[in-house]
Amino acid sequence: MTRGVSRRELVRIGVGGLAAASSALLTGDRSFFEAQHPFGISPPDPRTVLGVHTRLTDEVEPWKIERTLDMIQQMGARWIVELFPWAYIEPHQGVFDWDHPDLVVRSAAARGLEVIARLDFVPAWARPAGTTPRLLPRERFPDYANFVAAFARRYREAVRYFIIWNEPNTSFEWGFRPVSAPSYVELLATAAASIRAVHPSAQILPAGLAPTIDRSDLALEDRLFLQQMYDLGAARYFDALCVHAYGWKFPPDDPPRADRLNFRRVELLREVMEKNGDAAKPVLVTEAGWNDSPRWTKAVRPAQRIAYTLEALRLAAASWPWVRALCLWVFRLPTLAHDYNDYFTFVDTNFRPKPIYTAVAAHAGEWVRTANGSASRLP
Repeated sequence: MTRGVSRRELVRIGVGGLAAASSALLTGDRSFFEAQHPFGISPPDPRTVLGVHTRLTDEVEPWKIERTLDMIQQMGARWIVELFPWAYIEPHQGVFDWDHPDLVVRSAAARGLEVIARLDFVPAWARPAGTTPRLLPRERFPDYANFVAAFARRYREAVRYFIIWNEPNTSFEWGFRPVSAPSYVELLATAAASIRAVHPSAQILPAGLAPTIDRSDLALEDRLFLQQMYDLGAARYFDALCVHAYGWKFPPDDPPRADRLNFRRVELLREVMEKNGDAAKPVLVTEAGWNDSPRWTKAVRPAQRIAYTLEALRLAAASWPWVRALCLWVFRLPTLAHDYNDYFTFVDTNFRPKPIYTAVAAHAGEWVRTANGSASRLP
């Protein structure tokens, strides 16, 4: 994909490259800029809240990655959340394979998409034999910190947002160990320090917490886990809060309640932030949405899914000025899951748009904010 040279790119080159940049600007030749910025440059924060969670991790064909990102851009989304598995990128200690992440990051930057990078999934060499890739022993925290620093250093001009782990308030995502806010905050602090050392403008996001009201060895209520993080001083280690917000069978305007899992549960987590003096930080919703499977008890009908999704985007854009992005799960899966997960997608495995894709694209202009932060429909 070829495009012209932007002002943002001109600013980044510095005085030393001015003559070469001027020639490139006049001729439209991007080779100079691509040599200076091989993975592209992250765009300014998008004015739209509309984003999607991609699953390009296991997509091996480059044209499918390109096609996915083209369709995301055409739908009107400008944020993407992508998992960059540690186990794939550093399969052997100190040996990195950057081919796949290079392609994803470069392709997203070329389309003006803001990448939110989720970093987890432990390689076999960093955990006991026979354990889950979600188990990271404490003595391996420095190895994880080295990985996230290497990632941040490599993509420091193309990626600004980094998510440290995923749903640590569940035993499943914490390696089938008891949930531990102190252990997670230690990991967050270690990773944040390593990223900031190589990428001072990085935006560190704590892991999105699993929406749950459970208080057991298997999971800890998201509000309680977040408060425990604040009690442990975690606020100094992150720049914005990462939130997961599924609607399940409830409409998006269903009021938030401590004993209910619904879309507006986001507001309860925001209250925890405000109670702890952290209201100046934004929220990025990195997983959200509804499912329209005909055989899942937590699903809604396809027409309801469309209506609920559109209303949720309107609500976030107009009524939640502290929400920077609302990223819907999930744009496309590389292969059929043959279960309810196939009914979260916006396009099928063959890139055929579903009605939800068409509806969101038709209304995408409604979720673009003006300079003062209010939502305004584009013509």
